[in-house]
Amino acid sequence: MPKAPKSAYLRFGVQAPYHANEFDNRVQALNGGAVMTLTVDVISDVICPWCYIGKRRLEAAVASRRGRTNVRARWHPFQLNPQMPEAGMNRREYRTAKFGSWERSLALDAQVTAAGRTEGIPFAFDQIERTPNTLDAHRLIWLAGEDGVQDAVVEALFRAYFTEGRDVSNRLVLLDVVTGAGLDRGRAGDLLTGDGGLRAVRSGEEKARRAGVSGVPFFLVNDQPAFSGAREPSAFLAAFDRALKGPPPAGEGGVCAVGAGGSPSC
Repeated sequence: MPKAPKSAYLRFGVQAPYHANEFDNRVQALNGGAVMTLTVDVISDVICPWCYIGKRRLEAAVASRRGRTNVRARWHPFQLNPQMPEAGMNRREYRTAKFGSWERSLALDAQVTAAGRTEGIPFAFDQIERTPNTLDAHRLIWLAGEDGVQDAVVEALFRAYFTEGRDVSNRLVLLDVVTGAGLDRGRAGDLLTGDGGLRAVRSGEEKARRAGVSGVPFFLVNDQPAFSGAREPSAFLAAFDRALKGPPPAGEGGVCAVGAGGSPSC
């Protein structure tokens, strides 16, 4: 299982600048007479269920600080299946091959479903027919960061895949999903027909892997590695409090990891 990098300080901000309307749970507060602002960088993949759960737990932590802390969230790419064919694969066939049996896959899905239920996420794995390639989704998330609607687009992609069973490697599906979340359809379409965002996504993934990130979600607070995994809101609050005091300890909660041979765990 991955450990948090001990000396890595990942400067992701230049890739996905924060915009004032990007994160729903923004608040301002005075801390010793000054506004306290925290930036949370989230490294994730669209097909990582623990990333969706982690998003909910981050939101709960931020909501509990409403009126005291201004939190800025930015989303960065990590492909759990970088070798996935562009059109994706049949999910049952893919997961049966990966986990040894369909029954094992169903058991893992049930564990995630139970965890998601506590966060209000109605995972519908039975509706998902394909495991997608997520490169185009990450390119659109990058564009959404440029246009100030990143959090909404990330939420829409998670919801479309995990609760509606939509194929997020299909470009027409992607355009419908991100347009509904506020991204301009024309700009999104132009990006997908060209190579827009590709360099930013490749660069972000390389930075993460070079820094030792091998599983997602992975969270940084004020450029300091905080932890991997979908931890409880209390872990986020502790990371917020530590942010100005130095690097936090290593460790992880629920996580989608890439192990030996490049095989993701979920």
